[in-house]
Amino acid sequence: MTTGGQMLVGQVLHRSGVRSTHLQLASLGSVALCIGFWARAKGYDQDERGNAERRALFVGLWPPMFWLMGQSVEAYER
Repeated sequence: MTTGGQMLVGQVLHRSGVRSTHLQLASLGSVALCIGFWARAKGYDQDERGNAERRALFVGLWPPMFWLMGQSVEAYER
């Protein structure tokens, strides 16, 4: 499947050897990383806590992206 002669992201990832399972595991790993960052932020003083919590929120935005990329790669695995 191409659009105007260009390959789609899912197709490029599939051809490079990335499988949907890899991306789904990355999604679950980023959830664990987010929880780890958030729990670790509780140990910082008030000045550093805001930055640590923002880092946890930033990483918390990754799981849906990885999961959806995994679904797009899965379409090429069939």
